Amino acid sequence: MHAIIGAGPMGLAAARQLQRHGIAFVGFELHGDVGGLWDIDNPHSTMYESAHLISSKGTTEFSEFPMAPGTPAYPPQRQVGQYFRDYAAHFELRRHYHFNTRVVRLERLEKGWCLISETDGVQREWQFEGVLIATGTLHTPNQPALPGQFAGELLHSAAYKRTELFAGKRVLVIGCGNSACDIAVDAVHRAASVDLSVRRGYYFLPKFILGKPTDTFGGAVKLPRRLKQWVDGLLARALIGKPSQYGLPDPDYRLYESHPVMNSLVLHHIGHGDIRPRGDVRHVEGHTVTFADGSQADYDLILQATGYRLDYSFIDRHELNWPQDAAAPQLYLNVFHPTHDDLFMLGMIEASGLGWQGRAEQAELVALSIRRRLDGHPSATQFRQQVRERANQRLDGGYAYLKLARMAYYVHKDSYRRAMARHIADLQQDLASTPSPQEHLDASRQP
Repeated sequence: MHAIIGAGPMGLAAARQLQRHGIAFVGFELHGDVGGLWDIDNPHSTMYESAHLISSKGTTEFSEFPMAPGTPAYPPQRQVGQYFRDYAAHFELRRHYHFNTRVVRLERLEKGWCLISETDGVQREWQFEGVLIATGTLHTPNQPALPGQFAGELLHSAAYKRTELFAGKRVLVIGCGNSACDIAVDAVHRAASVDLSVRRGYYFLPKFILGKPTDTFGGAVKLPRRLKQWVDGLLARALIGKPSQYGLPDPDYRLYESHPVMNSLVLHHIGHGDIRPRGDVRHVEGHTVTFADGSQADYDLILQATGYRLDYSFIDRHELNWPQDAAAPQLYLNVFHPTHDDLFMLGMIEASGLGWQGRAEQAELVALSIRRRLDGHPSATQFRQQVRERANQRLDGGYAYLKLARMAYYVHKDSYRRAMARHIADLQQDLASTPSPQEHLDASRQP
């Protein structure tokens, strides 16, 4: 029996793949339903009402479960949340889960794992032969201390839900990632003023080119990495211009060496004077903020859109092969422990265009590795040997990713999916494409 922790997109993908391959499992979810952060009614969600997919539906959806006809190219968060509820219902995944249940502790046994769960204040101890962690990466805010004391309201973007928050306030948004830009655009319609503090340069891309989602272009012709960076960068400049033309810093790195911002509306509002670009925050005193260029302004609300940090508080760091000086656990394909074959990290990955299908492939590889090990097939031993040999390999496609904490688990989509496809093909030797009816029956009898 295996455990899955989490019922968000990655947890559901894992549940589906274990189900497909006849592997018995029990799921644990802190909220009362599926969808993770995409369920805005989940009190643990960091989602906001105006959020939409950053990547288009065609590059994001599960291939075996397309989004409903009529779904817009970039659906809003409530449609996405419904998509996951429909996915769970279609594959009958909820019956495997314990909802409103917190995983308190995960401890290694001589063989397998002890998992302690808590539901309604009552703790229960479980034993599992393996554990799949699928709790996501966007639930614990990274909120650096401000240089000084702010007398107004200070929030992280995780606490933002609705535009009413900004009504009549002088607002400073710190950060310039996708969420920061979305929120700054939201604030324009309710706030007295909106400023955006930006420390470094970003590439901005529109969501549509010639009426089609931007991420649907560029796949037909494969270009060498450096040429692709140059061509796509030239196209972005032709469509949008340089960030410095809007008063923002230009990036000092090449395109795709950090995640681009899929938001041209923020530039629209900057160009119309609705949002004022600011530099890095140097000092805060009372309501007054001093910026790196010496300019000052007063604010009622500072919202830090400063991202999230990896947090797996229910398990010791060393069990994840996570050195103190490392920004992320050191795992092959961001999933597989170099020395243990009973612990899997799912969803600790970022990549432009990977989508949920890429994560489903990640889950399939995990399920196949378990299935073949249970079958005693030599391909499982061969795969584990490759995991040990390649534990420190990073599939970055040759891109020089910025040395940022959030980029520590970033990969190059095509390189990553090719590697997974090779491993999946190796593990599928002599394996029927679907589990036997008896395996399905055995799995369905689990709680």
